[in-house]
Amino acid sequence: MTNLTISLDENLVKQARIKAIQEGTSLSAKVREMLAAYVRQDAPTASAVIPKLPTGGSGGLMPGIDPSSNRSFYDAMDADMDISNLK
Repeated sequence: MTNLTISLDENLVKQARIKAIQEGTSLSAKVREMLAAYVRQDAPTASAVIPKLPTGGSGGLMPGIDPSSNRSFYDAMDADMDISNLK
């Protein structure tokens, strides 16, 4: 990893550090994210495929899916993934 020295307003850096901490990250991580997004601006974007969650007849989640568990959602999406539904 490379170190980069930049000049920034001290108050701006303090505010940014506080916000990063509130988001559970570091200012360095946020700067890396922003630079990566900046570099990707010129790259062609692929359309996002948003899988559908399996729902019951009433529109709610199917039985057995725990709404508080990401793993439960991922497993449900993987199990229900059908190539013909992808656009």
